This record gives sequence, structure tokens and C-alpha cells, in this order.
Amino acid sequence: MEYLELVFDIPLDRRFSYKNDMLKPAALGCRVEADFRNRRLVGYVVGLGAQGPEGLPEAKIKSIRRRIDAQPVFSQESISLARWMAQTYFSSEGECLAGMIPGGRRETELPGSGLDEVLIDPQAHILSDEQEKALEGIFSAPGGHHYLYGITGSGKTEVFLQAASRTLAEGRAVIYLVPEIALTAQVVDAVKARFGAQAAIIHSALSPSQKLTEWNRILCGEATVVVGARSAVFAPVARLGLIIIDEEHEGSYKSGSSPRYHARQVAMRRCANSKARLIMGSATPSVEAWQLMDEGRIARHVLSRRLSGGALPELRVVPMAGVSGCLSKELISEIRAAKSAGRQSILFLNRRGFSYFFHCKSCAYELVCKHCSVSLTYHKERGRMVCHYCGFQAPPPTVCPSCGSLDVGYSGFGTEAIEEETARLFPDMKISRLDTDSTQKKGELDRILSDFRQGKIDILLGTQMVAKGLNFPGVRLVGVVMADTALHLPDFRAAERTFSLIVQVAGRAGRHFPDGRVIIQTFRPENPAVRMAAQGDLEGFYRAELAQRRMADFPPFTRLIRFVFRSRSLEDARAAARDFASRARAAVAQDVEILGPAECPIAKVAQNYRFQLIIRSQSFGPMHAALLSLHAAYQCPGTVYLEVDPDPVSLL
Repeated sequence: MEYLELVFDIPLDRRFSYKNDMLKPAALGCRVEADFRNRRLVGYVVGLGAQGPEGLPEAKIKSIRRRIDAQPVFSQESISLARWMAQTYFSSEGECLAGMIPGGRRETELPGSGLDEVLIDPQAHILSDEQEKALEGIFSAPGGHHYLYGITGSGKTEVFLQAASRTLAEGRAVIYLVPEIALTAQVVDAVKARFGAQAAIIHSALSPSQKLTEWNRILCGEATVVVGARSAVFAPVARLGLIIIDEEHEGSYKSGSSPRYHARQVAMRRCANSKARLIMGSATPSVEAWQLMDEGRIARHVLSRRLSGGALPELRVVPMAGVSGCLSKELISEIRAAKSAGRQSILFLNRRGFSYFFHCKSCAYELVCKHCSVSLTYHKERGRMVCHYCGFQAPPPTVCPSCGSLDVGYSGFGTEAIEEETARLFPDMKISRLDTDSTQKKGELDRILSDFRQGKIDILLGTQMVAKGLNFPGVRLVGVVMADTALHLPDFRAAERTFSLIVQVAGRAGRHFPDGRVIIQTFRPENPAVRMAAQGDLEGFYRAELAQRRMADFPPFTRLIRFVFRSRSLEDARAAARDFASRARAAVAQDVEILGPAECPIAKVAQNYRFQLIIRSQSFGPMHAALLSLHAAYQCPGTVYLEVDPDPVSLL
């Protein structure tokens, strides 16, 4: 009799023994179906043995119900990685394995993928001196961590692709990470053109079964270049030689649910285990990466010139105090000038909907979500007030619900409001909006981007979907409608996010012609993040931001672990946070600082009250070990859910 060690996608970090007595027994790395506490669950085989657990009678050991996979879907490396992740991210081995693999039960062909029809480009693309120097520096050693720091339009993608080609020539595989699907399309086209059927594409538009098809192509060695968003870092390639992280600064590389991993950390772990190279790249590196470059722990390779005949655009800051409407006269004038020159404009605002919030001018009442402690956003197209956290909707009121006053209105503006004002100001121009509301229909995102690239759209307005990575030759003007949206957030990364967004969205202008213009509208023109972004003073910003972080004891000079307690009961959430805080103070060393417990900045989400503890130290290892032991022994009250987030990217 053979026994299996199974783990399940549940927040319980234990292995469970089952009999492997099927006609076709399950192998290590397979998925099986098994009964678990009156439920039928998918289990992952992480161990095999000739003996069952000591002290447990044979009759008490259950048999698995069936084997799901004919061949293993996890390698031994994947199982080992899941064990490391469970320890690092306060998760379970089963949750980690479930997060790695697509959820499909059977494989499905990819409709019209056309990968076999694409020929590998035989022509080596000619590199500039800077690109060549960067590539030679990266390949001067068999492994190591590298950063391709280059202005927008300086040719980072070509260096990535040639590094991938060289890695394949070494007989090793490549994982190429991109932050989001809007950006993936251009990278996918480039990878398919260069590598043909060797490429596997993993993205959110595929069904789970289609993703499983790609997963198994990778597992059997048919695909040796894997392109995808965050979870592609787990691709089961053999002989890993290179991981590329494009737009490394992006927050979407951090998982928002358990296991709360960061793809950059997982990539570093995989590269260390495989003696592979890691290349990260961005025009605006994260503050943590910049510090590691300054310390020499990541090799910095600089690209300082645009290669397509473009030049860095002219940036102008326009104060909005006293301006009525969304668009200043300076921005309106530049949009008209761009159209007269036969060129295009992008308008950027990091806010969906028509307006920020409803308020009463008589009693200052503000309409907030009844489930969350955030303002409802007015969506004029739908005629609804919408919560962007839980999805709650309500009709827009015509009188104040608090005092009955008719003197009510809406403050702020979102992409819908800009679209309406832009259409009124420029009736002769074709305008399209690109945000998650306007791209819900399948294929709409690709259609809008394709039309804009072909010059069929004069003005593209949208949220951060338009801010990064996209390369449109016809763009002359970028207007940042409200530069300081993120600055109001109570988060130590607010300035970094603001600076990065301005620099990135400005990089869409003048990529192929030396006449780019950027207008940055703001109510806070004196803010250092806005001012330095407008001046293109990246080194000055990082120097100032690092000095502030050092003074305030925030990353990268300390490491944080965030514990969030949420419950339908305010008192239960508060009591659990206080109880855990007192246990933590007894468990950690004296050099570990415990901030809180306190209400989260967004104190209520989806009818759940939220309290948090921020625990920080310069010595991450001892702090992590003490809190991991405490977490494993801690019994959270049944009415309270505990989230643990090591190295959080947001404290909201």
C-alpha cells in the first residue's frame, strides 16, 4: 500500500495522508479529488510514502476519490517553491500551489493562437551602443541581478528580447513578466514575432482550461519562452536561465490575496535556486530597487536616449486654483495645436466615473457607501452612484438625505466628466475613453488601442491603462488632468506613485518626433513629487524620497509586516487586533516596533470593519520568525478574519 501526502487550497498549513489505492495511482505533483471534512476538494500530491501516519489505524485513513491528471502538473521545484512561499507569506502550501496553477480540469486548445504560423525572425536587430553595453554587462556572468534603467522610448524591450534569444541559445528557458493585460498585447506581438511556437502566453483573457493547455506545453518543454502577468513567475520551465520583470515599479506585481507574494521576490528566489539571471526594467524604478542599485546589490545599466527619432517632451505645470472645469486654457490650446499638426493627444486621470462624490452645500453631508467608509462615485452613463470597493450602487439623490436641502452637487471629476467636457469643447474630434468601465465588452480594449494606433482617434482619455508601456507614434500631447490625486492618500508610497505616474504618462508623448508636449494640471504645483517629475529630476526625487524614508523609518530602511483584522462586528475586530498586538509585543525582540492597533485608513469595506497592526524592524529574519510562530499558534475568533501581508505595497 502506498500513501499520499496531500495539501488543499485552504488556510491550514498541514499535510494530510490518504491511501493511493486507485487502479492508476496518482504520482507526485498530480492533482486528485478527495473527501475532506464533509467536502469534496481538489488536493495536490506533495509527498509519497510506504507508511501511513504513525499511530493512526489503517481503517481511519481515507482513499482518494480519483486522479485528475494523467501526468504531474507540478515539478519538484514547484513543490519546494510552494513550501518556501507558505513560510515567507504566512500562507499554506496548498494555497500557494493553487495560486500557481490555472484552475482548469482539462486542457482546451487556444482558439486562433496562430503561434505555429509565426516564423522566428532571422534578422538580429541592431542595438545602439548603450543597448549593446547593457547586454554585454548582463551576460558577463552566468547569473546575478540586473536593472535596465532607461527613459521611456529608450529601447528596453529590444534588450529584453535579445537577452531572451541569448538565453535560449544557452539551452535555457525564459520567463518574461509584464504588469497588466493592456501592456501585454505589444510585448506578446514582439515575442511571437521573435520566437514563434517556442512562446507560451498566459494572460487573464484565457479560460482556466486554456491556461492549463499552456501550462502543460511549458511543463513538457514545448514552450521555452513564457510571457504573462504576475502568476507567470511560477511557470514550470525546466532549466530556467532568465526572468525579465518589465515595469518593475508596478504595484500589480504584488498579490492582493493569500498568498500575498511579490513576483519580484519570487523571481529572486527562483533565479537564486536555478543560478539564473534576473533583469528588471523601468523608467521609474521602485524606491527599494533604486536603493539596491545604489548599494551595488543590483547592477545598474542605463539607457539615456530615445531611439525612434523622438526626444523627451517639453513639460509644463499648470496650477488649477481658480480654474473652472476639467481642462485649463493651456491644455485646450495644446489639444487644438496637436490636431492642427495632424497629431494625437492623450488625457490621463487616475479616476473612473463622472465625479468623485456627492455633497450637500448646506450641511456638508457626503454620500458614502453603506458597506464601506468611502465616497460613492457618480457614473453618469449608468445614472448610478457606485462604490469602487464593494460594487454597491444607489440612485443619485436630488435632495440632501440628511437635511433635505436642494443645494447639492458633485465635487471632483472622473474620466466620464472629462469625456463629456472634451466632447463639448472639441466637437470636430474623435474621442475615446479607456478605463475598466469602457472596456468591459470583450475585444473593446484591443479595438480602442488599434484605432488609436492607426490614427482613427484624435483624443484618448483614460486611467492608468493609458499611462505606461504603450507606444503610439502619433502622440504629440499628453495632458495629466489632475496630477495630485494619489497625493491625498494616507500611504507612505503616495509621493512615489504620483512621481512615477507623471513620468510614465509623460513618456507617451513625442516618442517618434522631437516635438512632444506634456501639460501637468495640479492644485499643488509646489509639491516635490510633482515639481521633480515635471523637471525630469529623477535622481533628485529618489535622493529626497530616500532621505524622508530613512528619517521616518520606512522601507527600504526597514521591513514591514501588516496584520489586518476584519469583521462584521466593530468590537470583535478591535478586540482581536488588541489581543494579537499584546501577544506580538511579548513575542518579538525589543528592536521591533509595533504600530497600532488602529483603524485602517479605509476603515470599512463590504460591511467589514478593519483594524491593522504595522510591525516593522531593520532585522527582518528574527521579526518574521517570531511572528510566524505566533501566527501558527494563534486562534483567530470565528467572527474575525485575519490577513497577513509581508512587505505591503499599500497601507490603505
